[in-house]
Amino acid sequence: MNANGGHGVTGLVEFVEWVGEPGAAALFGLLTGGIFGVAALRSRFCLRAATVEFARGQLGDRVAVWLLTFSTALVWVQAGRLIGWIDTDEARMMAVPGSWSGAIIGGLIFGAGMVLARGCSGRLLVLAATGNLRSVVSGLIFAVVAQMSLAGHLAPLRDYLAGLWITSGGRNLDLLAALGLPDWSGLALGVGCAVFALGLSLQNRIGAARLIFASGVGFAVALGWGLTSTLAQVAFDPVQIESVTFTGPSARMLMFFLDRASVLEFDVGLVAGVFGGAMGAAALAGEMRIQAFDGAVTMRKAMIGAALMGFGGMLAGGCAIGAGVTGGSIFAGTAWLALFSMWVGAVLTDLLVDQRSVAAPA
Repeated sequence: MNANGGHGVTGLVEFVEWVGEPGAAALFGLLTGGIFGVAALRSRFCLRAATVEFARGQLGDRVAVWLLTFSTALVWVQAGRLIGWIDTDEARMMAVPGSWSGAIIGGLIFGAGMVLARGCSGRLLVLAATGNLRSVVSGLIFAVVAQMSLAGHLAPLRDYLAGLWITSGGRNLDLLAALGLPDWSGLALGVGCAVFALGLSLQNRIGAARLIFASGVGFAVALGWGLTSTLAQVAFDPVQIESVTFTGPSARMLMFFLDRASVLEFDVGLVAGVFGGAMGAAALAGEMRIQAFDGAVTMRKAMIGAALMGFGGMLAGGCAIGAGVTGGSIFAGTAWLALFSMWVGAVLTDLLVDQRSVAAPA
C-alpha cells in the first residue's frame, strides 16, 4: 500500500490495517446504507411509485423525487470521477461483460414484479425496518429467489437468458465513450436533469426537507462508489468497486446468516445499514407500526412480485437502485437499458393489472 498521499491516506491505511480489509468494506457499506436508509424513508423514494404515477398520466411528487435522486447521483458520481475520487473504469459493473438480453428481459420482469409487490427491493427493505410485515415476507422471498438465481436451480436459466446477447470487448459499454462525448458531459447531463427535477418539485410543492432527503439518496450512491474506490487504492487484496444495489447483497446477506464460512463485505454492511438507518429514522418520527397484508389477493400478488424481482434483478444485473441509479450514474450501457425496461414493465403491469382491477365492476 502507498501511504504517500498525505495524512488522510495514511490515516485510512492505518484504519484498514486495524479493522482488516473485510471489516473496512463492511463498515463503509454500513455508513453508505445508513445514509441511504434514512434518506429513502424520509423522502419516500420509490421507483415503483414513480412509474405508477407516470402510467396514470401524472408528473407528480413521486416522479419529481425519483428524478431528483437520479440526477443527484449523476452529479456527485460524475464530479467525483472528474476529480479522480471515483474510479468508474474499474467498477465491477463496468469491468465485466454486460448482458443486453438480460437487461431487457430481466428489466421487464423486475418492473412487473415491483408493481405487484407494491415496492422495489430497496423500498421493501426500508419499509420492513418500520414494521411492515408485507415487506418482510416479500423481502425474504426476494432474497431466496435472488440466491437461487445466482447459484441455485434458477442459475442455468439466468445464464442462458443472459448469454443470448452480451456486450463486446469483454467489458460493459460506457455510454459516454461509445457516443464520443467529452468527459464533462455526464456532469452536464446530471445538472440539467437536476434543474428539471427541481422545477417539477416546485410545481408539486414538495417541501425543502423532502428534497434534501431525496438528494441524500443520490449522495449515498456516490458515497458508496467513492468509499470502495478509495479502499481499492490502499488495500493489499483486490477490492470490488461497487455501490448501492440490493439483488446480490440481499442474496449474500441471506447466506451470511446461513453459512458460517461467510465473511464480512461491503454488501453485508450495506443491507444492515439500510435497515438500521430506516428503523432509526422511523423510530424518531414515530412511524414504527406493525402492518400486515390487506388480504389474500394482496398477499399472492406481493409474493409473486417478490419472486419476479428476485429473478429479474439478478438477470438484469441489478435492481431498481442497482441498475436504475447506481449503474446509471456511471453510464453503464446495460444499466440504462435495464432501467428503461423496468419502466416499461412497470407501466404495462399497472395498466394491465392494477388499473383493470380498479376499473372492474364489483
